[in-house]
Amino acid sequence: MPLEGDLVPVAARRCNQAITARVRARERQHGERLMRKCLSIVSSVMMLAIAGVAHAQEKKVIATPDAPPAIGPYSQAIRAGKTVYLAGQVSIDPKTKQFVNGTIEEQTKMALDNLKAVLAADGLTMDHVVSTGVFLKDLNEFGKMNGVYGTYFKNAPPARATVEVARLPLDAKVEISAIAVHP
Repeated sequence: MPLEGDLVPVAARRCNQAITARVRARERQHGERLMRKCLSIVSSVMMLAIAGVAHAQEKKVIATPDAPPAIGPYSQAIRAGKTVYLAGQVSIDPKTKQFVNGTIEEQTKMALDNLKAVLAADGLTMDHVVSTGVFLKDLNEFGKMNGVYGTYFKNAPPARATVEVARLPLDAKVEISAIAVHP
């Protein structure tokens, strides 16, 4: 059986492949339904992985004032063993705690800066990220998002799943989550 770190990328890759095939076939409704099912499966696999690790090792909440506080009943990040699961970040200024509406490039930069701050709170950098999830309101802006994203992950970029979604918290254009591993 694959280790917990192997399940998520495999499930995400299979979902991404299935969604891409549907979208190419111009079956948007079917693709969106499939995307919801796949996200549910990936989420379930991640929860099982977290549960398995957390059962074997104590989990620790990672929090920092240098990133926006959680706007719901969740943590900025959870560390279980050597793995850190980072909640999705949108374009919220950690100083003002206000959503910053801007271009896709500006929102991507702020979301990644927020992830970077949460990682730093646990002694990690962007180089420790092994997987990301990128949720875009408009997949036509993928190239612009990807241009900014690439400046944060220059060496051995992490595995990534990118999907278009109908709506994001605060009507953001992009939300990014991540998984990182301590050396």
